[in-house]
Amino acid sequence: MAVWPAGCSRASSAGKVFRRVFIANRGEVAERVSRTCRRMGITPVVAVTDPDVGAAWLAHVEVARIGGPRAYLDADAIIAAARSTRCSALHPGWGFLSENALFAARLEQERVRFVGPSPDAIRRMGDKAVAKATMKALGLPLIPGSDGPVENPEAALRVADEVGYPVLLKARSGGGGRGMRRVAAPAEMAAAFGEATAEAASAFGDGALYLEKLIEKGRHIEFQVLGDRHGNVVHLGERECSVQRRHQKLLEESPSPVLTSTDRAVMGERVVEACRRAGYYGAGTVEMLRDEQGNLYFMEMNTRLQVEHPVTEMVTGLDLVELMLRGAANEVVRPQWRSEGHAIECRINAEDDDFRPVPGVVHRLRLPTGEGIRVDTWLREGDRIPPQYDSMVAKVIAHGPDRATAISRMQAALAELVVEGVPTSKAIQERVLRSEGFRSGNYDTTLLAGLLG
Repeated sequence: MAVWPAGCSRASSAGKVFRRVFIANRGEVAERVSRTCRRMGITPVVAVTDPDVGAAWLAHVEVARIGGPRAYLDADAIIAAARSTRCSALHPGWGFLSENALFAARLEQERVRFVGPSPDAIRRMGDKAVAKATMKALGLPLIPGSDGPVENPEAALRVADEVGYPVLLKARSGGGGRGMRRVAAPAEMAAAFGEATAEAASAFGDGALYLEKLIEKGRHIEFQVLGDRHGNVVHLGERECSVQRRHQKLLEESPSPVLTSTDRAVMGERVVEACRRAGYYGAGTVEMLRDEQGNLYFMEMNTRLQVEHPVTEMVTGLDLVELMLRGAANEVVRPQWRSEGHAIECRINAEDDDFRPVPGVVHRLRLPTGEGIRVDTWLREGDRIPPQYDSMVAKVIAHGPDRATAISRMQAALAELVVEGVPTSKAIQERVLRSEGFRSGNYDTTLLAGLLG
């Protein structure tokens, strides 16, 4: 279910180029991409692993069985499925193989168009350590830290001694808070390094870590960029993603309540110029951290569609998936847009009060409706939430002419939302929306920890 922004066209010449698009992902993002494909006249083919068989939404799309729970990371199985189902393009969604340069290169060799950036751009930007070096050379300020991966705890200790504690160990590949550990003192390094390495290797197939200084009370602000294969690059404004738990985003909004129009224009142009000089095309997100003095530092670039992209769509009136498909089909992509109103997204996760995933069967489901409300979800009443994958099952997005209206509409939407059979993050989202810190716009990445005590 979704309420689409006004500016999304119903016809696309990309549909004439891509008659069939393979979606190498699952759940909400697969349903999201599939919806735009159908609207454009493209037949979506969805990769499905054994745990996902039987999800109600899959009854309405063509599916391709690819194997066991980890098959979304099996490049051979996915490429074979895309070829056998006669798909000329593949959308990777987010997570899994979406930022795997070798996978993107193999697809191109198989003459299956990768709906994303070039393999070289993924290598340079998807590898966070390389991205930092690239962006530094292109003029963006960096958080102090290692120049590349730290090979072992001893190397990490040397860098931490230089930049000062506390520090963060972060996975070179992937995102979503996985493979990330805070280290407050030297005695914590060995254990944190081992945990982060193991988690990163399990989640992304790459256990390499880099290290950076932890900026406490920072604000997580990211710029949405979009480039085409003709050298055009634009940014579509920024998102504030500072409501987080365990380094994972819980609520996002656009525009950021803390950036001035001058901040937005200056940093937006610097981000665009850096991506243009890097030859970047496709959708991407340049993630920044703002310190208490108002300085913005480059953290990383995600070379894919982001979970939180709907807030950008709601304030710009654009469909980012459609623009990605158009760009992949060699169209010129230079969308004209202006930010209108304010949008907030709440991630609905099947989790308990300690943020532990709780799989199970949804016995009753009621999704909110109303002016300015959009819900992105794969979930249907009676569906089983499998234990093998991410716990996010839905996103509720509220748009209004101003931030206060967006907050009010989101509160009404969450009050209307009913998910029975598994616990969800709805209650903590409601608590955030009621908090003075969030309502004032004067908050940072410590907001949720403060609310939870």
